[in-house]
Amino acid sequence: MHPVRFGLIGYGAWGAHHARAIVEASGADLVAIAARSAEARDAAAKSHPGVALVADYRELIARADVDVVDVVVPTDQHRAIGVDVLRAGKHLLLEKPMALDLAGCDALIAEAARARRLLCVGFEFRLSSLWGRVKQMIDDGAIGEPQYGLIELWRNPYRRGSGGWRYDIARVGNWILEEPIHFFDLARWYFASVGEPGRIIACANGKDPAHPELYDNFSALVDFPRGAYVVISQTLAAFEHHQVVKITGTHGALWATWSGALDRTFHPTFNLRHFDGTTVREIPIDAPSGEVYELVSEIEVMARAVRGEAPLHATGEDGRAAVALCLRAIEAVGR
Repeated sequence: MHPVRFGLIGYGAWGAHHARAIVEASGADLVAIAARSAEARDAAAKSHPGVALVADYRELIARADVDVVDVVVPTDQHRAIGVDVLRAGKHLLLEKPMALDLAGCDALIAEAARARRLLCVGFEFRLSSLWGRVKQMIDDGAIGEPQYGLIELWRNPYRRGSGGWRYDIARVGNWILEEPIHFFDLARWYFASVGEPGRIIACANGKDPAHPELYDNFSALVDFPRGAYVVISQTLAAFEHHQVVKITGTHGALWATWSGALDRTFHPTFNLRHFDGTTVREIPIDAPSGEVYELVSEIEVMARAVRGEAPLHATGEDGRAAVALCLRAIEAVGR
């Protein structure tokens, strides 16, 4: 079996983790990295000697020895770079959110169809040993039909990102698109058996009066068919990184927690408990949970999909649906 050859565009804090994940993943090979700054290229050279380094991503996507391009750049660049990747005949693994707006999502989906190339959106939570086990148990009927969900994150403030892009509303779009998009995707995924989400009620506020559009605190209530609903809540005004998922159904409940000093810690604590209506029991989680581990799984799934051995865990259509929910939440906050 020949490894699937990956190129990586972007080598910031998370781009470096993507590079590590490609190297560690089974069936994948990192052959080239594109990074605009000399500092980022120097860091990549030290960590990945022998991997080709370029400043212009167009040089990377023109290489004949690249099968898949993993794009980890600021959100405002996703549409243009993603379309270029697909037009170059490469498969695309694109960090979330896939675009700032639905027009960008549609352009990427259309280009992937025209080029007959895979478009995968980076919802790596779906591959988590913890959050994925919640989905498996729901689908196995462990709680009956899902009726209520809470997906909450308590964390420290966002990093500014290269050039401060994450604090520039024109580049990030909105902070609801930044991390809560994962939770809107999880809600839709967990409640898939009930149906697609409907009405969204939301509220938010921020600490900086000069930038009220940057929401430090955000909460939304998402309606699903048959009276089911999910509460999504996040604060960036806290400390460390603590996430909880609680799901109740017609005859049971699940409670999952994850805690670490940072979102990219290699040594988190996590657990999952199941209530069957009578007894509470701990559910064993056999593999480490956390985004630094899930990235490896994401690369492996992408490699298998390119070889035709497995489906993608999150398609362009999934990415579009999550963006649509975030945009509806942003509109709801503004009402």
